[in-house]
Amino acid sequence: MSKAEILIIDDEPQIRKLLEINLESNDYKVSMAETGQEGLLKAANHPPDLILLDLGLPDKSGHTVLKELREWYGKPIIILSARDEEESIVKALDNGANDYLTKPFRSQELLARIRSGIRHSEFQTVITTMEFGDIELDLTARIVKKRGEEVKLTFTEYSLLALLAKYAGKVLTHQFILKEVWGPGYQMETQYLRVFVAQIRKKIEENPNEPKHLLTESRVGYRFI
Repeated sequence: MSKAEILIIDDEPQIRKLLEINLESNDYKVSMAETGQEGLLKAANHPPDLILLDLGLPDKSGHTVLKELREWYGKPIIILSARDEEESIVKALDNGANDYLTKPFRSQELLARIRSGIRHSEFQTVITTMEFGDIELDLTARIVKKRGEEVKLTFTEYSLLALLAKYAGKVLTHQFILKEVWGPGYQMETQYLRVFVAQIRKKIEENPNEPKHLLTESRVGYRFI
């Protein structure tokens, strides 16, 4: 099995070197770019399996690079940035980032996010059945099962869970979920989400207070794994 290839777009030499050592020691192939333009060229000439993208690049904003990549690149992009403002995180996720880690980050957490991103990158909406541990979703029949037993969900609960499952491993912002499930006029109604997420957790999680599947990303949104 060939090694997964990761492109690092970051202007800090120390960060690039640290990432290179860490990733190669975990059996990934690594390529690197110091600027946004160089990163775009490398990604276009040899598309990697995943991109690690810094937002503070010297030639153009990382947000701009992200949007340009998302015009054609469909595999995971993880943002690594010193910016921890909620606005920046939400903007990156809404522009197509799969994940966002603030610097300094823990190496093991980054590796876990990379594994999750690569593992779910092949999931497409044409898939009819999806499994997450003891949870199974049949997207054609609109049925959810837990350990083989059907879980009774309302129409809205199922729509919310199916959306999260289709983007498994990716952080979905509150605004994106509300727009997709309830419509454009509901993008500020975050209380809707809290209520329905709590209801779904009661039905699919072993311990709703310590969820293993439907995870909260503080101040940003939710992730399903």
